[in-house]
Amino acid sequence: MSGFDFSLFAQGGPVMWVLAGLALLGVMLFIERALFLHRGQIPAKAFLSGIKNALAKRRLVEALTLCEEAPGPVAAVVKAALLKANASSDDMRFHVQEAAVVELPALERRLGAIAAVAQVAPLVGLLGTIVGMITTFRAFEQGGNYALASALSAGMWQALLTAAGSLMLAIPAHLAHHFLAGRVRAIVRDMEWAGNEIMRYLLTEYRGITPSDGVTMPEIEAAKK
Repeated sequence: MSGFDFSLFAQGGPVMWVLAGLALLGVMLFIERALFLHRGQIPAKAFLSGIKNALAKRRLVEALTLCEEAPGPVAAVVKAALLKANASSDDMRFHVQEAAVVELPALERRLGAIAAVAQVAPLVGLLGTIVGMITTFRAFEQGGNYALASALSAGMWQALLTAAGSLMLAIPAHLAHHFLAGRVRAIVRDMEWAGNEIMRYLLTEYRGITPSDGVTMPEIEAAKK
């Protein structure tokens, strides 16, 4: 089996180069996002268990060091809570939510560009198909009643190849966007769970807060949500 037939690619016309550029851009974006999200997703339960162990020994600085060393938004959210370990529940919740809001754009960065590649590729293919049909009809018109098949085939090749190439690009791009969006949703769920869990732990077990300590039960219940 021979390798890539560049002559077949060339028959698709200049639109094929546009599709090739979009494909290269899509691959680069996917690799960068996949690596970024892979580094940012840590085992939230195991990480939070280590934080709780440090806090149980009253080693707040050690817990903060663990957050500094761990990558990803989960560690950032937990760190925001630890920095307000002795603050009120409302103040702690505000800083945890603020940390989550800061981390979210970094997770979603460039996902829109991958979605754009998936959406634009079929339109570029349609443009190539129309250009190919125009080329075919022009050749037919110039050839009159005796237009040769070889003169007509150039435009047809261009129309078919650009349509096929655009679909070969759009389908993987859609799948890549769906995959990365799923990874982002998983990290966001970990962030929400870790934020709620560390607030609950700090307000109840770490500080041993009870209604008699001046904090009402609604405040404690709000921190659990």
